[in-house]
Amino acid sequence: MIAPTVKWIGDCQGVLELIDQRRLPGEFTLLSVREVEPLYEAIQTLAVRGAPAIGVAAVYGPVLALQKLDAGATAAEGLECVLQTCDYLATSRPTAVNLFWALDRMRNRAQEVVADSEATLAQLHQAMLVEARAIHDEDIEMCRRIGQNGAPFIADGAGILTHCNAGALATGGQGTALSVMFAAHEQGRSFKVYADETRPLLQGARLTAWELQQAGIDVTVLCDNMAGWLMRQGKVNAVITGADRIAANGDAANKIGTYSLSILARQHGIPFYIAAPSSTFDLSIASGTDIPIEQRAKDEVVQFAGTPTAPEGVAVYNPAFDVTDAQNITAIITERGVIETPGTESVREALA
Repeated sequence: MIAPTVKWIGDCQGVLELIDQRRLPGEFTLLSVREVEPLYEAIQTLAVRGAPAIGVAAVYGPVLALQKLDAGATAAEGLECVLQTCDYLATSRPTAVNLFWALDRMRNRAQEVVADSEATLAQLHQAMLVEARAIHDEDIEMCRRIGQNGAPFIADGAGILTHCNAGALATGGQGTALSVMFAAHEQGRSFKVYADETRPLLQGARLTAWELQQAGIDVTVLCDNMAGWLMRQGKVNAVITGADRIAANGDAANKIGTYSLSILARQHGIPFYIAAPSSTFDLSIASGTDIPIEQRAKDEVVQFAGTPTAPEGVAVYNPAFDVTDAQNITAIITERGVIETPGTESVREALA
């Protein structure tokens, strides 16, 4: 990577720096975010995207918000500012559970600090920055461990199919699904990656291919509807994707099109792996049928680079995610280890 996807620069009065993923690969642009509203917009418009990266970016929101308070404000007023900021940012996107998990940590830490009646606004502000950096550092380490745990699933000479982007651009570290590929590459294995373009926003073509090419990994981009034929020809030995939320029974929500790949993989006897940190699991949701699915704007489907690609006024169905049944997932690769044959019991044991 040329620069980290998410980077905090400075102390409590610092600035959040984000790679603007809307402009890749044609233009590499860094966003300097100094207020909460632009951070919200960056998350909602996919300038920063990928479940872990969304969570990491969002935790710096309370730090930015506290910068705007009058120096004479009390810690209690600071706590109210933090809670309001977390509630606001939580409405930016509904499916990626890492966002809510990370913001809950910020809320809880703020409440712990202010529980001390002698706490000051400055102490609360410093605690928010420390907690945000801790979450960020943990994500970096989780990505590394996911890569190490998943690398054995990539054999020398294999063909690997992936969907959307689950690399460094989607996390605070080196990625989830792509971390597995980066680790295998570093271990000296030679393999080929097929990256679905991932309609309608082309995160696979624009982002995954860009990351893999930078890393020196052999990558080929294909249209989403070509994956089944590629499998039929015997060119795919494994499918590895990320996830945005995983239910208690192992059902996994990921970018729209992932469910179809799982069916195709099962039909062709190809192992299907999900790579995701433990923070992506939502044990409060029993199965994938209860995962909220974000519906996005119709313009993403009926336009391309501003040019109409469908009749004006036509109805559009544009869910951002779908849910892959646990029975179609060979294993879930986490930083804690590999969950073989995911189900309610195996997930609970892995996360205990």
